[in-house]
Amino acid sequence: MSVETNSHVKRYLRAADAARYLGLAASTLAKMRLRGDGPQFAKAGPRVVVYDMRALDEWLASRTRRSTSEGAPCEAVTPGAGHG
Repeated sequence: MSVETNSHVKRYLRAADAARYLGLAASTLAKMRLRGDGPQFAKAGPRVVVYDMRALDEWLASRTRRSTSEGAPCEAVTPGAGHG
């Protein structure tokens, strides 16, 4: 879906298409929406979620790493949280 505004085109993808664009499963993207750690999205209707392609690109760029030893932005350490 494309919407033309002020001589530039904003391109929006439905959730399933956005997941494919990012190389994720649609269910993974849905879980990220619930947790709040995924890309920004908009609700176009009660059951319609859309993503601006620029927001997808920005989110993906924010996750760029130079090595596997760098922590992912979604890896938060909760003080006092024990394992086991």
